Amino acid sequence: MEETIKPDRKLFTKTIWVFLTISVFVVLGVALIHLIISVTGEDPRVPPVLWLVCGTAVLAMWIIGYPIAKLWIDNLSYVIQEDRLTIQKGILTKTLQNILYRAITDSLLRRSLYDRILGIGSIKIQTAGQSQGAAAYEGSLTGLVAYDRIHNLLRERIRSLQPTSPSATAREPTGDPVEQALGQILEELRVIRKNTAK
Repeated sequence: MEETIKPDRKLFTKTIWVFLTISVFVVLGVALIHLIISVTGEDPRVPPVLWLVCGTAVLAMWIIGYPIAKLWIDNLSYVIQEDRLTIQKGILTKTLQNILYRAITDSLLRRSLYDRILGIGSIKIQTAGQSQGAAAYEGSLTGLVAYDRIHNLLRERIRSLQPTSPSATAREPTGDPVEQALGQILEELRVIRKNTAK
């Protein structure tokens, strides 16, 4: 069974809040610099130029960023299939990203401050081919209202396509990472041998 999910409109609201936050911090930063220049008696021509540059930068962010964010969110969708997750994205260039459940090694449910206020969440997907760094998530499902249900659905599909033996899940971790890795490799080999013996 296939399910297509679009990000909620709250994701666009979050984007506007992020733009507003950036704008406020830029204006506060320029105001602080203006105050410092006024107190120290530096060149009085600097603050007007600073405010002009600040205003232009903030205006450009809104004029360029607002329509791009709207188009990006409108063209974003996620398709949960039996054996894979498909992420459809892009404005001018359309990308169709397929992530097989059997290749997924980790999924992370993430909710920023704005996400929690708006009642949305994001699910980040990591696959075996990716590095283990902080930015190693291959796919991201953002702007989800039913994030718990979708996260549980994905975990069920992943578990159904990645069978593990009961002994592998019931055993307590030893604490030594090398020993844990060797134990996992041994269990994987047992599962492979069992599946090929059938």
